[in-house]
Amino acid sequence: MTTFHIPGMHCGGCKSTVEKTILALDPAAQIEFDMPARKVSVESSADTARVQAVLSEAGYPAAPA
Repeated sequence: MTTFHIPGMHCGGCKSTVEKTILALDPAAQIEFDMPARKVSVESSADTARVQAVLSEAGYPAAPA
């Protein structure tokens, strides 16, 4: 599982967009959110760089935490 820090994720709408973006890349992905820390943990068959790329394209740049 890889954890990302997403500074721009601060509300339920942001969480929904991040979740939909990751699931569009990998429908079997397991996602856990820590909203106060603005972190998301992802277990996915997609590599870390690809997850970061799609999140950035969606407007939520992420850095490994």
